[in-house]
Amino acid sequence: MGQEQSHKGYFGEFGGSFVPPELQQVLDYLSEQFYKYKDDPDFNEEYRYYLREYVGRENPLTYAQRLSETWGGAKIYLKREDLNHTGAHKINNVVGQILLAKRMGAKRIIAETGAGQHGVATATACAMFDIDCVIYMGAEDTRRQALNVFRMELLGAKVVPVSKGQGRLKDAVDEALDDLVRNYQNTFYLLGSAVGPHPFPQMVKHFQSIVSEESKRQIMEKEGRLPDAVIACVGGGSNAIGAFAHYLDEPSVRLIGVEPDQAPTLTQGVPGVLHGFKCLVLLDEEGNPRKTYSIAAGLDYPGIGPEHSHLKVTERAEYVTVSNEEVLGAFQELSRTEGIIPALESAHALAYAKKLAPTMDKDQIIIINLSGRGDKDVEQVFHMLKS
Repeated sequence: MGQEQSHKGYFGEFGGSFVPPELQQVLDYLSEQFYKYKDDPDFNEEYRYYLREYVGRENPLTYAQRLSETWGGAKIYLKREDLNHTGAHKINNVVGQILLAKRMGAKRIIAETGAGQHGVATATACAMFDIDCVIYMGAEDTRRQALNVFRMELLGAKVVPVSKGQGRLKDAVDEALDDLVRNYQNTFYLLGSAVGPHPFPQMVKHFQSIVSEESKRQIMEKEGRLPDAVIACVGGGSNAIGAFAHYLDEPSVRLIGVEPDQAPTLTQGVPGVLHGFKCLVLLDEEGNPRKTYSIAAGLDYPGIGPEHSHLKVTERAEYVTVSNEEVLGAFQELSRTEGIIPALESAHALAYAKKLAPTMDKDQIIIINLSGRGDKDVEQVFHMLKS
């Protein structure tokens, strides 16, 4: 199939849409509908209704007093996306996209998932709105996240394990895009991260920006000023772009994304095209996407959202890596000091904050986006710590 390039949806040199012509027609229609509804009062009233009554927003910005005292230095606040229905930030975007899918007359929803949280959120919303749901998930991730697979199936979704490639998130995205090309007439692809061809990165950012919309208001109420830093883990980039969005025009606020050191897309990636969009991507010697790994199934994508790529190149945001050992340490430390078990993904942000906080003054403030809770990871961590 030939590919055509859309000139829409760029963040500097990154983004765009490099897809077959028949898929570009589908994306153009999706873009048209998204821009039609994103500022529509009735649509937003319904979206806010479900965020409040179903997701449970707004969620707290919790002062982590014991953690702050233990680490020393800056005051630590946790944005509690772990308290959302389904246990992570993913539901914010899912609710917005499924309301859009309803208005577009979709009869079938497909999605990809890595850690399973986006899959669970999608299956949850499809159950509520009575829409058929198919979730593509890497075979390796179905093994690591067997509990989430069962949750999706319990909610009525069909989970399709993807064995090709590494059997991880990239391969699940490949299969979902192939499905969309085959079934675009009745199918809506509910993409979970801030990646993919236009308009997906802008759409996901729009619906996830509720995170920083709330945290910015909450920190002003609690402290009377903006934070000095906002820290979030980065895989594809949805929770981080949501956590950063309302601070992008606040130069006094450092924006810090944290990656696994075995999937360092933003620290070692080069410009390339992956899954129909241009971003920083990890490539092997032959120019193919490099094999990646993370103990957190949601963070081993070999590319990154185009806006994160732009923020890296323009130096508006900083991107760093942490080791598996640091992540496991942070996972246990938050559990023991605050009684909050974080997702392994979120523990990446905690691991870097532990290093940063002691270098800051006691009147300075860090907001950590606690993107999800760790129920899904407890069994995996149990085996890792015992081995």
